[in-house]
Amino acid sequence: MQEPRFVQSLFGAIARRYDLANHLLSGGLDFFWRRRVARIVWSWNPERILDLATGSGDVALTLRAHCPQAQIVGADFCVPMLHEARRKGAGPVLAADGLALPFAEAAFDVVTVAFGLRNMASWVGALSEMRRVLKPGGHLLVLDFSVPPPPLRWIYRPYLHRVLPWIAGRLTGQRGAYEYLGASIEKFPSGEAMRRLLIEAGFAEPSAQRLSGGIVSLYTGEKVE
Repeated sequence: MQEPRFVQSLFGAIARRYDLANHLLSGGLDFFWRRRVARIVWSWNPERILDLATGSGDVALTLRAHCPQAQIVGADFCVPMLHEARRKGAGPVLAADGLALPFAEAAFDVVTVAFGLRNMASWVGALSEMRRVLKPGGHLLVLDFSVPPPPLRWIYRPYLHRVLPWIAGRLTGQRGAYEYLGASIEKFPSGEAMRRLLIEAGFAEPSAQRLSGGIVSLYTGEKVE
């Protein structure tokens, strides 16, 4: 749970180099993660999708490629990131606070949020708001970083807290943004803890799945009423 103005300024400062940093620092795994998300969403056959915390629009664009039948709306509270999304053709996108979405109840079949829930001021509050805008029978998909189990954890933590901020600082000129990244990942609930948050927010039968050895985790839940 984070201070909104701090997060806005942080992502605004790295917006222009955000995609390059993601691709390099993940070793290209971010492409695989987005395709995995899109294939799951495709299996739900949605008509309307909200990609929350859409950032530079990469998830929205991947969803469009896999779900051409769906209307995809991107929302984010960082305007410089939305400029990047529009530049790449990821519209429609709009500025919106994840805790007070400007959409009617039951407006979407699917809500996705990739690497964004972790940065919101209230995790349960944001999840509850996502549930509000889902139709009954609609699905939520959350993708975010997690700390992998040993033995990968022993390699990953030094990379996350030392190597990654140094490389990212050289790429973006904003080392502090990536020091924040490591700290936020350590605090963010994963696995069973995230499943409990999803249940608290009203989602039924949430699932949790590790990807890439647990570097990221993927969660799904359904609104049953």
